[in-house]
Amino acid sequence: MYDVLQSLEIFSQHLIIFSRYPEPGKTKTRLIRALGAIGAANLQCQMTEHTISQVKELQKVINVSSEVRFAGGDVQLMQDWLGTDLVYQPQGDGDLGLRMTRSLYNAFQAQATQVVIIGTDCPGLNCQILTQAFKQIHTVDLVIGPAIDGGYYLIGLRCFIPELFVNIDWGSSQVLHQTVEIANKLNLSYHYLPELADVDRPEDLPIWQQVWETEVKMR
Repeated sequence: MYDVLQSLEIFSQHLIIFSRYPEPGKTKTRLIRALGAIGAANLQCQMTEHTISQVKELQKVINVSSEVRFAGGDVQLMQDWLGTDLVYQPQGDGDLGLRMTRSLYNAFQAQATQVVIIGTDCPGLNCQILTQAFKQIHTVDLVIGPAIDGGYYLIGLRCFIPELFVNIDWGSSQVLHQTVEIANKLNLSYHYLPELADVDRPEDLPIWQQVWETEVKMR
């Protein structure tokens, strides 16, 4: 059911970054009416690069391997965009739950013992929160980063629990609630990280603007 992970050295702590190749018209589609197709794709570029920068800061602090699971484009396009020093894997087919399940299965099969998945839509996700996630996953079954819109920006596990990704209304405000309900039924222990905001809609853009302006000032 699940593909075999190729050409990736996985440490006991492993981070998976879900992203999309920024092709205009196919990414950040809910922001096209505010930014245009090219503007929305540029935002996807900026937010992904911001997330990657935080991951690289994390890797200066703790020993963690990482990979980028991408949709759209191909490995060559991803390398041309983000560089050849990262490992890229296509997300594959299926809904978000199946794609995350596949990535977790691969990581645990490769002997990882703590695995965290993040997206690139949450500019408030920084090195400090990522460090906290890996610290907490040693003591609980499940670490969750709740998003203000009712989803989550991070999920971390210390074993493979595919049930957490089945019968979830992906993209709705019920994602976090449904996930925690499943966790409770399975008697899992869990820890919440700070609640953060995703940038998915025009009204979310000031959140990113603040982060972007701060980054520009620091350069």
